[in-house]
Order: sequence, then structure tokens, then C-alpha cells
Amino acid sequence: MINRFKCLVGLATFGMVMGTVSSASACTTVLVGKKASSDGSTMIARNEDVDTAWAKHYVFHAANSNGPTQYVSKDNHFTVDLPADQQRYTSTPDWQQEDGQDQFGEDGINGSNVAMSATESGTTNKKAQKADPFVKNGLEEQSMLDVVLPYVHSAREGVQRLGHIIETKGSAENNGVIFSDKSSIWYMEIVSGHHWAAVRVPNNKYAVIPNQTMIGNVNTKKGNYMASKNLVSFVKKHDLNGYVDGHQVNLAKAFGTNNKEDATYNRPRVWDGQRILTPSKKQSIDQKHFTMFMKPDKKISVAKVQKVLGSHFTGTKYDSNGKWAGGYRPINVPTNVESHILQIRNNVPSDIAGIQWLAMASPATSVYVPFYTNVTNTPANYQKGTDKPDNDSAYWTYKMTRVLTDPYKNKLINKDVLPVQKKVQKHLDQNLTKSDKQAESLPSDQVADYLTQCNQENADYAQKQFQKLNQKLTVDATRQTKIVQDKNL
Repeated sequence: MINRFKCLVGLATFGMVMGTVSSASACTTVLVGKKASSDGSTMIARNEDVDTAWAKHYVFHAANSNGPTQYVSKDNHFTVDLPADQQRYTSTPDWQQEDGQDQFGEDGINGSNVAMSATESGTTNKKAQKADPFVKNGLEEQSMLDVVLPYVHSAREGVQRLGHIIETKGSAENNGVIFSDKSSIWYMEIVSGHHWAAVRVPNNKYAVIPNQTMIGNVNTKKGNYMASKNLVSFVKKHDLNGYVDGHQVNLAKAFGTNNKEDATYNRPRVWDGQRILTPSKKQSIDQKHFTMFMKPDKKISVAKVQKVLGSHFTGTKYDSNGKWAGGYRPINVPTNVESHILQIRNNVPSDIAGIQWLAMASPATSVYVPFYTNVTNTPANYQKGTDKPDNDSAYWTYKMTRVLTDPYKNKLINKDVLPVQKKVQKHLDQNLTKSDKQAESLPSDQVADYLTQCNQENADYAQKQFQKLNQKLTVDATRQTKIVQDKNL
């Protein structure tokens, strides 16, 4: 069993520093419907939080037809039969693997341009857990992407396959999972050992989701909801909160929590994301309830999603990179290990529609590199890195930017990092526009090789720019140390 502690390592330290109660979960999710986005694409995004030094890789899995296969998790011995045909897909597993088996694949896009992000860790209240306990050898986050994403052809089918596994094999944890395709986004919450529900995100709205059960009313007779078999009767039988009638329950009331820890650890992140995307709606950071799906004031771009994922209450009195106040857990934290935006575009041909925007380490001090997913491999520098610093891997280049700026917070970020971020991101965006046009002119059998080359070139360019930035930060950080010392003499 690997020693990852699934999004937990470092959070106890965070709790002591920030004055909050440490939580058994982490990560933050952003969902954007196609009519809420600036270019008509669907976007699902998430910060993955694990540890302050824990490299992630970016890998490609080729399509194959090897016949029936049984998956057995080396972590908790979860077992499931797999379909014969596996589509190509991408993922961002942990650096630490066991006998070649991916661990915590987390996010990717498959050959049908279906995107999946797994998971947004959550909590289930004690009464619901007692009624349907989690299963020790049930499906965990660490196995989820690999047993679902290669085998589904739509977002809805993703929910159905995962739901069937949970009902028949059981779940080991409370998790929120996102699926998207060019037309729709589905957000699914696994809330007990065998029960789950999912809601289709309204096309004209977005959501910011913390580590808390967020789905409210579930109407099993309507097509924009899906749920486990007998969910409603289960809630009624066990006298859980949230029962409405014979086909409706409030999932958050029945299975979730809304306590003092949620008030400091979860709800403030919803407030922060919604203030960025819908600033016209004035809300309080300490209010007890937030609407899950919101209309943005302006159509949401990839850059706007990046801004949300990099926020630490930026520009507010709660800014955790300045004079911190309030005890609230921000979206951007030192334990970010990667941040992804999975974009399925509707304004380009299908073979270049899937873009996996990937920022290694902290999104606040990194850059989102746009990676095509119709490829033959991933960049070599994204297949390297461990829990020990190195000079080659993408993860450790971007991690060092965070490390060098941390003692001085906003000072060096504003002075050194933001100008480089802006320059690099602009260059990458321009490259994407150019390579889109070039790819559209190529014969279909040449597209994947070309996109693979584009990904490597973009990865190399961005990393080289941040390596230069880190050299400058080293000098500026030591000068800043001297300034502080001189003031104290």
C-alpha cells in the first residue's frame, strides 16, 4: 500500500497554521456549462491537493483489445471485471506506482472526448454511514479513473458505469466525481457504501464545489438526475433527513454535513469562487448555505477558471498570502500538486477538441499548459519526478517557484511571477490557435503525431521560462532576506 494519505498529508499542518480544524479531505472543483463558457465548450476543473512535496506525472494509455481483464487494486484488493475494448486515455497518476499499476490517475480525456475528474473528497454524516457503511475493499479514488474512463462513450455513460460498480462492489469512501463531453457535464456524489446520485449541470450555469456534499433536491423521475436503485426508499427507511416524497430526496441533508468545520474549511471556498464569477451577487463568507449552480456575470473563459483555481481569497481581507484573517481555508493551498481544466471544445473538429490544461504544483505560481489528448505519448518531462527535488521534471520546476516565493508571499509573486505567467500563458494560447489551424489541414493519420510534437514543444517552452524565473527568484529572495535582516539590526 502506498503512503499517500489521499489528499490528507500536510492538512494537519495547514490546520495549525491557519487556526482551523484539520479535515479528512481536500481539493476544489469548478464546473462550467457550455452556454456559460466564452467559447461554447464544456469545462470541468479541479485542484488536486495531497502534500507539499509529491510529484505528479502526466501519462498516455493507448487503446487496446486484449480481451476480458480483471482489475485488482494492490491498495485495498478491490476487484472488478473490465470490458474487452479499452479506449485511449490520459491521466495524472502519482509518481509512486506499484508493479506498473497507476495510483490516483485523477483526471483525463478518452478517445470519445469524454473527460473525467476523480475525485472531490467528501464527508458523510454518522447516521447515514451507520445505515450503509463504506466497504473496506470497495472502490477507492486511487483506482477509479482506470476502471471507468477507458470504457465510456458519453458523460451519462460514465455516471452509469461508475454507479453500477458502486451498487455491486461498494465504495470505500465518500467522493464527488465529474464527467463531461461536448454537450453536457454530470456531477456525481458517492455518499455511502452503495448509494449515489448525480445531477446534470445546467448549460448556462457554473458550480464551485468544496469537500462537502452539495447536491440538494434529487428528483428520480426527471432526466437531469440519476441515482442509485432504491435511494429514496433507503432514506425513508432509515429516517434520514431530506426525505421529500416517493421520488425525491435532498441528498445533502440526508447524507452530508454542514457544521462548524464546513463553515471554515468548505463554504468559504464557494464564496470565493462565486465572488469571482458572479461579483454582482453580494454574499457573506460565513453564510450557512450557497446556491450550487450560479449564472456568471460574464461568460467564463479558461483564464477565468484559472483565476478561481489560483485564488487564496486574493484581493480580499481574508487573503491568506497577505495579512491573514478569519481562519478560512482557501482554494489555493501549499498542498496543491496539480491543477487541471478539462475542456471539450465545440468550435473545432473532434480530433482536436479535447484539451487537458495542466498546471503542475500550485496554480497560483505555475502556468496551465494546454495539452491535446489525441496523441501517441505525453511530454517526457511530465513523466518524471518523485518526492525528492530534481532539475528535470516539470513538477519540481513549478514546485520550486512556489517554494522560492512562499516566505515573501505576494511581494515576489507580484514582482516576478505574474509577469512571467502572463507572458508564457499568452504564448501558449497563441501556439494553440496556430496548431489548431495546422492540425485541421493535415491528413487524419498524421494528426496524432503532430499534436504529440506540439505538446512537447509547449511543455519545453513553459518549463524553460520557469527555470529562468526560478534563477531570478533565488537572487531576489536572498536580497529580500537581507532587507529583512537589516531592518531587524
